Amino acid sequence: MTGETLATTVPWTARAPGALDTADAFAAVFDTYFGEIHTYVAQRLGPDIAEDIVAETFFTAYRKRAQYDPSRAGVRAWLYGIATNLIGKHRRLEARTLRALGRCGPETDTPGHEESVAVRVSAQSLRPELAAALAGLDRRDRDVLLLVALAGLGHDEIATALGIPYGTVGSRLSRARKKLRARLGEVRVDG
Repeated sequence: MTGETLATTVPWTARAPGALDTADAFAAVFDTYFGEIHTYVAQRLGPDIAEDIVAETFFTAYRKRAQYDPSRAGVRAWLYGIATNLIGKHRRLEARTLRALGRCGPETDTPGHEESVAVRVSAQSLRPELAAALAGLDRRDRDVLLLVALAGLGHDEIATALGIPYGTVGSRLSRARKKLRARLGEVRVDG
């Protein structure tokens, strides 16, 4: 059963609390969301550390599965919240990486078509100017912006994932976009 089929057949928000207690239920969550969470983490921190963070995300989710409340959030938002919190533990590395990319530029190795599509916005493929501008954002604003840009989450999902009010998501996103426009406004756009 694919993630799409599973999500349609059994909406996570309709499940009873504790529905993730069985191995099969948690395995279905893992199968459904692993790739999506991995892509998000890899785009935030790079592929080298993504495996560890995603493994820790699902390990944390498994340990805390009894605390999961489907009336508060869907499984997808819950997992993104855990992943974002773990990414927060690695923020200094992320900011240093983005600043370094801002100084050095992107790698000259040209990845294959499939890989370039998968990591088109990842830290390794960012233009130096964008990387530097992202590094200069406040961590809270950067989280919201990247949850929209990389994970495609909606405002309500971001609010749930980060544990912030819905209106705060909009103001942080607006502030982040404004700062990026100001920093990148003078940058020439290629292609």
